Amino acid sequence: MKTAPLDMDIVGLAGLIRSRALSPVTLVESLLDRIATIDPELLSFVHVSDTALKQAANAEEMLRQGKAIGPLHGIPIAIKDNYLTLDMPTTAGSTVPGYDFPQRDAAAVKRLRDAGAIPIGKTRTHEFAWGTVTHPTKNPWDLARVPGGSSGGSGAAVAARLVPAGLGSDTGGSIRIPASLCGVVGLKPTFGRISRDGIVPHSWSLDHAGPLTRSVRDAALLLNVMAGYDPNDTACQNHPVPDYLATLGQPIAGMKIGVCRNHFFGANEPDVERAVERSIDDLARLGAQIVELHIDHLEYGLGAIFAIELASSSAYHDRGLQRGATAGMTDDVRTLVEIGRMVSASDMIKAEQLRAMLMKNFFNAFEKVDVILTPSMPLTAWKAGQTEIDLTSRKESPLEASWRLSYPFNLTGMPAISLPCGFDRRDLPIGLQLAAKPFDEATLLRVAHAYEAIHRWGDRMPPLRKPDPADPAGGAEHV
Repeated sequence: MKTAPLDMDIVGLAGLIRSRALSPVTLVESLLDRIATIDPELLSFVHVSDTALKQAANAEEMLRQGKAIGPLHGIPIAIKDNYLTLDMPTTAGSTVPGYDFPQRDAAAVKRLRDAGAIPIGKTRTHEFAWGTVTHPTKNPWDLARVPGGSSGGSGAAVAARLVPAGLGSDTGGSIRIPASLCGVVGLKPTFGRISRDGIVPHSWSLDHAGPLTRSVRDAALLLNVMAGYDPNDTACQNHPVPDYLATLGQPIAGMKIGVCRNHFFGANEPDVERAVERSIDDLARLGAQIVELHIDHLEYGLGAIFAIELASSSAYHDRGLQRGATAGMTDDVRTLVEIGRMVSASDMIKAEQLRAMLMKNFFNAFEKVDVILTPSMPLTAWKAGQTEIDLTSRKESPLEASWRLSYPFNLTGMPAISLPCGFDRRDLPIGLQLAAKPFDEATLLRVAHAYEAIHRWGDRMPPLRKPDPADPAGGAEHV
């Protein structure tokens, strides 16, 4: 039985397009039709390209001439709305006046176009990429719940099969959080691996660019295209870029996988803990050696990243703060931007000192292991509008709970990936997080691909389940 394009990842679609078994025009038309049918309720896109079909026709004509221009020739990809784009407006999820963004391609978008990709639309982001809800986008597994954020539009669109891949940005977990909640793959590469030129800044020392995809091999393919030195981003590193697809499928027997029991375990939903423990067993059965780790001082990291991110965000919005533009922001974002002014120089120095300490502790851990394994999130998708979550002995905000397991790898700049590892009792996706040494994405992807091949959780289609009228709260509380 042939696999329908809707169920295929980019690698599969690209093969069909190159062989001319699938027309780029047919693919783009089918996705635009699906977006028109499904997205009025899902609300993952803020703008749909009015030139995508023309670009697809150009791609088809080039194929007829034998001129495929790259590995993504004719592949539609969604762009998060904080990436600048030449042919579509950018709003960074905000309607606040005075923030005008030029219509040019961000470096990552240009690399995708140069590889033949077709930007099909702009996906919603939490305002200025500052949050984990991405209102009003809904989670395709349960429309009463959030998709996560701030790259929630891309996560929801990829999960709902509206597009084979989407771009995201990650400052405290904003690629991996929606990847986990929506049941897709989300890759945050090493800090400096992908240029951030043309991405609306949030925190200069924490922001990362990366993809959300259907499969690990798609993440590897997009990293092949997007990675590389760019002098226009001063944080971008001139580090060799290997072929990340080349090592996929190699055995992981003998590799050492670290499990850090402090911080990452013990305060998660029981279904999450069980799924991740099963994942550890699965990797052990593939021959990996499981190494128990303890990494000191992680409990202080959330305060450090908040100090750095709050201050950085306020610095970017300084002119807006001076002219009172924050009055037009959503309540949660306005609060965060305004309190960033209260972060003192002493707070920043202490936060940076802790960052350096954690980097040293992680580097020491990576002398013993190849990758570190954790849950991506301590919980599955929560209800829209829910303001408190009870996972520990105290109530937490969704923002605090969301970041707890993802932020260490932003603070340290190490590459990390989230991929599906099961479903909870409400049939909501659970994410597995893997992290590796800086610029060792090849090892990270190799282990992630080995796990993905066992279960293929990402092949399941979300039901776009509507809220149960008999349950106006939208489902069980997280306890």
